[in-house]
Parts: sequence; C-alpha cells; structure tokens
Amino acid sequence: MKIVVAIKQVPARDSLWRIASSGKWIEEADLSYEINEADAYALEAGLQLKEAHGGEVVALCAGPARVTQTIREALAKGADRAIHVEEDDPGALDPLATARLLAAALHSEAPDLVLTGLQSDDLGYGQTGAILAELLGLPHATIVMQVEKQDGGIRVKRELEDGWFQHVEMPLPALIAIQSGIGKLRYATLMGIKKAKTKQVRRVMAADLGVAGPEGAPAASVTIERLYLPERTKRAQLFEGNPREAAAQLVEKLRFEARVI
Repeated sequence: MKIVVAIKQVPARDSLWRIASSGKWIEEADLSYEINEADAYALEAGLQLKEAHGGEVVALCAGPARVTQTIREALAKGADRAIHVEEDDPGALDPLATARLLAAALHSEAPDLVLTGLQSDDLGYGQTGAILAELLGLPHATIVMQVEKQDGGIRVKRELEDGWFQHVEMPLPALIAIQSGIGKLRYATLMGIKKAKTKQVRRVMAADLGVAGPEGAPAASVTIERLYLPERTKRAQLFEGNPREAAAQLVEKLRFEARVI
C-alpha cells in the first residue's frame, strides 16, 4: 500500500511573533520552524499502517529550501522517500492554490491513501485536505481519530460533537484528514537520522507543475490584506445602589452583553 502524507512546516510555537513591515504576514527572520502538529500525527498514522500492512510512506511538502529540515525529520521517523515542491512564498498560497500544487505533484504517484493533518497551526483554514481530495477525485473523511485497514478499503473513526463518534467504511484510494492527539508520536532514532541522509527526495519546482500563474506561483483565490495583533483593552464598571440592586445590574450585563449566563 502506497501512503502519501502531506506535511507542512510552520513557525515553532515558542517563536517570537512579530508583524512584518508589509502588514500582510509575520516577520520570518527570527523564527524557528517545526512540523505542523496535526501533520505529525498524520505521519504517525501512516507509519503505523505501513508497519502493520507493508508498503511505503511518501512525505509530501511544499515550501522553500528551509522545509528540507522538516522533510528530513519525516524521513528519519520512517518515511521511505519524499517529494519537495519548491515554492518560495508558501504564505501567499490559500488552501485552493496549495491543494492544486499538491495534486499536481501527486499526478504520477497514484497513492492508495493520502493523509493530511486536520488543519495547520499557522493559518488554520482546515480546508486543504478536503480540496485536495476533490481535485484528486477521492472519497475523504475529516477529524479522523483512528484508521483500520480492511479488505478493499479502510474503516475510520471520526470525532463528532459532545463525545460522539462516527465509524465510516471507505474504499481505496481515499484521503483522510487526521486529528491531533490520536496516539503517541515517535521520536527519530539515531539510526533513522543516519538513514534519512540516503533516502530519495524528489524536488519539483512549483512553476513546472502546470498550475502556476503568470508570476510563477499558483493564483490565490484568497489574499491577506492586513495582519494585526488584537487590541488589549481594559474596562471597569461600578454598579451603584445597594447589594441587591448591584447584583441585578451585574446579572443583566452578564446575560445580555457578555452572554455568559
């Protein structure tokens, strides 16, 4: 079974976040990067399926040269090979443009199963996986907590609201978006790190995939006009009258303005 896992490199959670001078993205000069959390769980799910049923795991990542670090991490953990779609400005891509790039890169792969994370830690659209499934013409499921291989297909467990779950049987090939926290993530071993240096990484220029716009990058349907930090405001309000009247005023504010009761 050939399993492709789409992974994304995102700024580390403990990085110093600053708005760039353009006002449309974050300042990347002082950032450190790591694999997107949900994608790490998708990779773990793919590796577990490979260990149980055989086959290969292919890591797929779009981004500039710096994403090589994340690709090597996936290879060190057990992915067999990788595809690097070289795109200098991934922050300018919306989910549709990103999905078009990934779909074009997978054209010659014909995977049995495509795994993605549910959403990214930086933009958090949560749409790329579903759009990619549509472009590839594959059945898909999201918010997946468990994957089981069956004859001719898979059975997935989806997380719903209020503690409810849904079990869905799907034919292969298919695409599923993995929820964070489905299991324990593995660490890359020293042997895995050494082997990663010899594993194949196929590099593809985004402009060569046939989905680029006139400037070499895929045309985005959504653009960020302004990025800003939320304003911090403090406001105190004193209620006059006796304790009973003050309490009544407080309840009214909490019910109709704060809407917490």
